[in-house]
Amino acid sequence: MTPAPLVTMIVPGRDIAAFVPAALDSLVAQTARRWRALLIDDGSTDRTGDIFASAAADDARFHVVRLPDSCGLGAARNAGLALVDTPYLGFLDGDDELSPHALERMMGTLDATGSDFVAAAYVRSRFDGSGYASGRIQPWVAAATSPERHATTIFEHPRASANIVAWSKLSRTAFWDAHGLTFPEGVAYEDQIVAQQMYTRATAFDVIPDAVVRWRVRADGSSITQGKAHLPVLRDYLAALRGGIRVLDDAGARSAVTARIELILAMDVPPLLAIAEEHPDPAYAREVEVFLDELRALPAFADARPDPDFAAALSW
Repeated sequence: MTPAPLVTMIVPGRDIAAFVPAALDSLVAQTARRWRALLIDDGSTDRTGDIFASAAADDARFHVVRLPDSCGLGAARNAGLALVDTPYLGFLDGDDELSPHALERMMGTLDATGSDFVAAAYVRSRFDGSGYASGRIQPWVAAATSPERHATTIFEHPRASANIVAWSKLSRTAFWDAHGLTFPEGVAYEDQIVAQQMYTRATAFDVIPDAVVRWRVRADGSSITQGKAHLPVLRDYLAALRGGIRVLDDAGARSAVTARIELILAMDVPPLLAIAEEHPDPAYAREVEVFLDELRALPAFADARPDPDFAAALSW
């Protein structure tokens, strides 16, 4: 008899036929075998749905959920969350890849510590002209995940707040259920608020320095800051930054608020200011300046010391 799965991986995707086979292969290659994957086809118009169906036909651990219309990443993830019935859950975007030991390492850590979730490091995978090549762990990711810490909190380790992505974490399903965690829908940048809710609501979490995910920065520009030149995208982005800070601030995690401000000033603000200088709509510059004024008004702003090396590392 096949042992019951221990972890459910939620794998959303829309029109990613060129990339999703690598993501699915990275699941099949896991050294931890007791997983199942919910493949959420978010209204694809290419062969993504066919690839999902073929994977499910070949491996019973894959299960396909088809959304008739594109609902967005937040809603697609939530559709998967509603179906999780395993002790652990995690996320893998359909154009990214897991390292072979990712699930074994993260589940093993949680089994040993009893923490609510574990957050790991990750690397970017960029197109180099002939294919995708992985870079180094970036310094803000290293600051969040290294050295390894067990059963810590956001008050003890405020720099953990820099690791905002859903797909570098593995959680106890009971933790998500107990706190009613779901992703915001109909907006971009779904991860930020949820990540800070996880950090502030956890009794304890772990961080590990292992790079468990290769995050594909796609050559078509869909994953890079070019999208932020659009005013509606900028507004979603700033709303996510505000929301994440608000969660930390409401929890009284002032040092974590300072850490987020430092990172935002070093990494997020300079490219936004550069776009604002050239943007034809003066509303763009006004939105950025209002956001900066809000940051300056926060008590934690006085303690912020942005690291200029963080911005330089964006080119890795």
